[in-house]
Order: sequence, then C-alpha cells, then structure tokens
Amino acid sequence: MQVRAKKNLGQHFLKDEEIARRISETISAEQLPAASAAYGSLPILEIGPGMGMMTKYLMNTGRELTAVELDHESVEYLDKIYPGLNVVEGDFLKMDLEEIYSGPFALIGNYP
Repeated sequence: MQVRAKKNLGQHFLKDEEIARRISETISAEQLPAASAAYGSLPILEIGPGMGMMTKYLMNTGRELTAVELDHESVEYLDKIYPGLNVVEGDFLKMDLEEIYSGPFALIGNYP
C-alpha cells in the first residue's frame, strides 16, 4: 500500500532514512542539554507522520507515542504498518491536546 501526497493538505513525505533518524534523535535524552534531560522521558506526540518514516525510530525509544494525522489514507496505512501505534485522526491545529496528554509531552514532526 502506498500513500499519495496531497497538495491540498500541504503534504510532503520524508524519504531520507538518515534525516528521519536524525530528526527523531533530537528528542532523546542523550541529545538534550543536561538541564533538559528530563524531557527525554516524556511521552511523544508526532505531528503528521504520513507514511511513518520517523515513526519507526520514535517507536524504538520505549516512550509512549501518539501520532496525529489529518489524512485518512495515511491513518489507514499507519494502522496497517504499525498496529501498536496510537494514531489519532484529526487536525492538530484544531485539537484539544489535553485530550491526548494531560501533562507535559515532547512534540516532533517533519515540518516544512
């Protein structure tokens, strides 16, 4: 199954494995300054995972992970490829994030 990027949603899919890994590592405790190391254990909210290029690296952190995706086709793809992933279908900009995490969390995505 392949997901087609939709211009009307402003989608662009990350395809470079090395870039995906490097972006994902930016929220690891080892990459954070000592004063911020506690953030390296917070749950993760990934915005717009698309086809899950970064998701696979984030799932390997051992931290709670929730992905928010607007595109229904991508949600179906993620559910199939990553059956244990908590995927929330919706517009991140219009969500009440306290419905997902009531406390602090780390936010990550491949933003344009």
